[in-house]
Amino acid sequence: MNYSEVLEYLYEHLPYYQRKGPAAYKGSLDNTLALDQMFHYPHRNFRAIHVAGTNGKGSVSHMLAAILQKAGYKTGLYTSPHLKDFRERIRLNGEMVPEHFVVDFVERFLEMNKTSALEPSFFELTVLMAFVYFSEQKVDVAVIEVGLGGRLDSTNIITPELSVITNISLDHTALLGDSLGKIALEKAGIIKRSIPVVIGETHPQTSIIFEGKAAENHSKILFADQLLNADYSMISIDQRQIFNIKSTDGLLFENLRLDLLGKYQAKNVCTMLCAVQEMQRLGWEISIADIRDGLENVTALTGLLGRWQTIGANPRIICDTAHNEGGISEVVAQLKQIPCKKLHFIIGMVNDKDIAGILALLPVEAVYYFTKASFPRAMSEHQLMQMATYFGLNGAAYEDVPTALAEAKMYADKDDLIFVGGSTFVVAEVIP
Repeated sequence: MNYSEVLEYLYEHLPYYQRKGPAAYKGSLDNTLALDQMFHYPHRNFRAIHVAGTNGKGSVSHMLAAILQKAGYKTGLYTSPHLKDFRERIRLNGEMVPEHFVVDFVERFLEMNKTSALEPSFFELTVLMAFVYFSEQKVDVAVIEVGLGGRLDSTNIITPELSVITNISLDHTALLGDSLGKIALEKAGIIKRSIPVVIGETHPQTSIIFEGKAAENHSKILFADQLLNADYSMISIDQRQIFNIKSTDGLLFENLRLDLLGKYQAKNVCTMLCAVQEMQRLGWEISIADIRDGLENVTALTGLLGRWQTIGANPRIICDTAHNEGGISEVVAQLKQIPCKKLHFIIGMVNDKDIAGILALLPVEAVYYFTKASFPRAMSEHQLMQMATYFGLNGAAYEDVPTALAEAKMYADKDDLIFVGGSTFVVAEVIP
């Protein structure tokens, strides 16, 4: 098999959540455990940090990986979904897994599976691909981002050094539950016995669940927002977000520079720093210089894409992968702070999200370009436009993302702002 044939096998022959939605979700760890046994338990051969949460888990994972790299650790990073290239999911010190390894792994699996007859999903197989790669490359540590939920997520066979749960918001309610409490129970499934856990945000409906799960497992629990606060931020001329981070003892970091520009990163930075502090207490050698250098260069060190990313100027064009109520509310708040003559909003959404809840958050004064990404779960641009009219959102429908972007560029003045979002897959089609 060549690389193209392997990708076709992964995308077309395995249940793939990004294309098929809940039908591809396996509510069990049985396949993952069987695959792990097939490949001789690779997850046991490296230390790991496990990161879950509704929003922010990707950013926190990339920040942690950047800092660990700067600290001199050979660092693996597993995240999902990818935006442009499948290999974004599996990185070693920021470099994507080589094509030849992807081919070799799938060929090995197919040969070994002749006698086992396992039927894994896309996600189950790619998680094991990452674990095998990290094991064979002898990484010092791997930062592992949960795909969906936590308790039954394929990544949850690891026993990490530290667990992190960024926050809880309504998302994937058909699979995880229709309340914050039910979703928190699923996320709390990554809390392991005697392993410390950092929770990003305190919330009355979820904190009691995390505290109960931690107590049950005799695990130390830390709430980042009770310990750290980013009380000041600004954007520097060289496009770095600058924070002053305060702890309960006073100023912890002055002028901490981060190259991720979303205002919502203030919460993520505090969660991540709380995790780093706990790692330091556990004996990890991470200096202040490592933290500063890592955060200032997250995108260069890890390849992170799509988080409040500027992709054009005159007019300014910004994209962001926020795709649920919690994420979109943060995006809208930041858009309101940006001066512009007119806001042009290119939006496409996935048909199994809470579309109405998200549309209700969007600014009515913007001009909308309703569109759809080129994958099966994308909502029709006409259906999205029809729903949007109930919320006073006006615009036109475009059959694909490139057409919508071209139209927005044609009509936008140089002092206008174009925003692209609503779905990870819409953003994937505009990033260079």
